[in-house]
Amino acid sequence: MTKSTLLHLRIPFSFYLLPVFLFACSLSGKLPLVNLILVGIVLHLFLYPASNGYNSYFDKDEESIGGLKKPPTVSKELYWYSLLFDFLAIAIGVFINWQFTVMLLIYGLVSKAYSHPTIRLKKMPFAGWFVAGFFQGYFTFIMVCVGLGNISFQEITSLNIQLPALLSSMLLWGSYPMTQIYQHNEDRKRGDITISLRLGVLGTFHFTAVAFFIATMGFFYFYSQYYSVFHASLYMLFLSPVLLYFGYWYLRSRKNVNNVNYSNTMNLNFISALMMNLYFIGFYFFK
Repeated sequence: MTKSTLLHLRIPFSFYLLPVFLFACSLSGKLPLVNLILVGIVLHLFLYPASNGYNSYFDKDEESIGGLKKPPTVSKELYWYSLLFDFLAIAIGVFINWQFTVMLLIYGLVSKAYSHPTIRLKKMPFAGWFVAGFFQGYFTFIMVCVGLGNISFQEITSLNIQLPALLSSMLLWGSYPMTQIYQHNEDRKRGDITISLRLGVLGTFHFTAVAFFIATMGFFYFYSQYYSVFHASLYMLFLSPVLLYFGYWYLRSRKNVNNVNYSNTMNLNFISALMMNLYFIGFYFFK
């Protein structure tokens, strides 16, 4: 594997997608250790990197992308490795359970539809936004529950599972446009009319603020109804650094649009992922 291919798989970027996995784990009872490790490995070391690599191969970005400030030139090798990583994810999934394996296959196919020029959902502002948020949020949350294997079908369809699964997507629907906010020029040149490009820079900030507020209120309701007001309030406290940085960045960007860049976007992503990961881990042990 060349260095270029390894970089474009963007394995460290899986840290930013870890909250959905930890959120699902945090609501479980006793976690089966083998399934926990295998599901974590399948998602974060194979499935997500496969999607990253496949997307990078067809995008052939010259400017910054998530997790890569200066993306190197891609080669056909990246395409084949992305398919290999998909295959390995499904192969390991077979040892977990067949339902989880089927969901891995579906996720992989949808991620390809997002990038492949034949369909390229990325070109469709609403469809691309909805599908990305649904599959990285709701679908992945349910997939983790299925993979852990300690929950029945009846429990999966219950409100106390469906609600947090939907909240996972609501967070992503709010935050996803922010991941595209610094890529407007390259997306426009490539003909990818993303939802962020359609909203514009300030529109993206405003959209995310409203969506994030709705999602946060949803989380507050969920924790207060199913656990306690203390857990709900603690969640709000953990997210306060995200709100402060978002407000700080917004005010700076209103003064100077050059502040809408890769570094500030990744800073927001890092703070958000870090605080949610810490909360979900703590919640599991002290709920």
